[in-house]
Amino acid sequence: MTETLFIQHFGKEEARKISYYVEKMEGYTALKKAISLSQDEIIGEVKKANLRGRGGAGFPAGIKWGFIPKQSSKPKYFVCNADESEPGTFKDRDLMRYTPHLVLEGIIIGGYAIGSNTGYIYIRGEYTREAGLLQAAIDEAYEKGYLGKNILGSPFSFDITVHRGAGAYICGEETGLLNSLEGKRGEPRVKPPFPAQAGAFGGPTIVNNVETIASIPFIIRRGGDWFAKLGKLEKSGGTRLFGVSGHVKKPGLYELGSGSVTIRELIYDYCGGILDDRKLKAVIPGGSSAPVLTADEIDVVLDIEPLMKVGSMLGSAGIIVVNETFCVVKLLARMIKFYAHESCGQCTPCREGCQWMENIIERIEHGGGEERDLNLLLDIADNINGKTLCALGDAAAGPVMSFVKKFRSDFEQHIRGKKCPNA
Repeated sequence: MTETLFIQHFGKEEARKISYYVEKMEGYTALKKAISLSQDEIIGEVKKANLRGRGGAGFPAGIKWGFIPKQSSKPKYFVCNADESEPGTFKDRDLMRYTPHLVLEGIIIGGYAIGSNTGYIYIRGEYTREAGLLQAAIDEAYEKGYLGKNILGSPFSFDITVHRGAGAYICGEETGLLNSLEGKRGEPRVKPPFPAQAGAFGGPTIVNNVETIASIPFIIRRGGDWFAKLGKLEKSGGTRLFGVSGHVKKPGLYELGSGSVTIRELIYDYCGGILDDRKLKAVIPGGSSAPVLTADEIDVVLDIEPLMKVGSMLGSAGIIVVNETFCVVKLLARMIKFYAHESCGQCTPCREGCQWMENIIERIEHGGGEERDLNLLLDIADNINGKTLCALGDAAAGPVMSFVKKFRSDFEQHIRGKKCPNA
């Protein structure tokens, strides 16, 4: 059984307090160790750990940190992306809800490693409770000398500000987030330059996901090699939080070693199987933007490369399970309505294409579809995919293409029967 890092503290309100964090979780010992190391040594440990971004892209955190220039005429910034808006994803919420000091310690160490004195936590506006808990933890950390001037008697000073978003999915994209942080409209930026060169307020910036950051104290305290061995595949270290929702008997958060289980094992061995012992129809393995898999495709390891090989992605590890009784056309209609609503409108293919796809799928779901609509949907999706500034367009196009291709007969039943067969 893989050692767990986070989940044993979930559900414990006392875990939010600095006293619990210090006494039960060796809190801030990693920070004490970090400020005795050089920036290169810290980044080297994170590289050895094979810690890959937990927000969706899966980019190695250590390599990302290494992109920050050593010298800069502008201040550097370390930003925690807590804008957890991907449908089907809910892991970061509990990390902030029960282990806020773990997140803070990771941010402080990250700031030290890149030569920053300023950190931000950009949190989605709907996470009112979590924003308050983070602020309470920040206040405790200042009081105990883990934040502020000359931390632990060192020359290093660091401040953290909680910045609440206003309910925009697009601000989960790192450059849209940075625009919003600066008080601008939340629209993704043209890249390059990338945030590591010109991010927040024009300064070199790192943006990491909550779960990625929460892993940092363990890596510094116990070593990159130890963390890497928690994963079962060469490129992916540590544990991962899998948020399972939908038609399973035991939905919830599961912490398992990276690359240690297949989708089938997670559903049947950990989640107790399909609700009401129905047949499995589909699985969305990485939040709603991940292309869907059929019941015949679930013997695949839950990690980045294995899922890429079968045409999907791990994303934020939000796994949505669908049984035989639920209409996949209705499911897709709900998802595309979300993406059409959340498009910032900056890119024409996404702005026009997402709304067009929503209109067609809604028409099919309610009995007004035509046979030609299916190829039209594939054509629209193809004209969105890879042709926008950020991945929102891809997030809408991928599910449409995969659902129409893999469940075409379900769409055809709606069209020929002039209604949803499940209605």
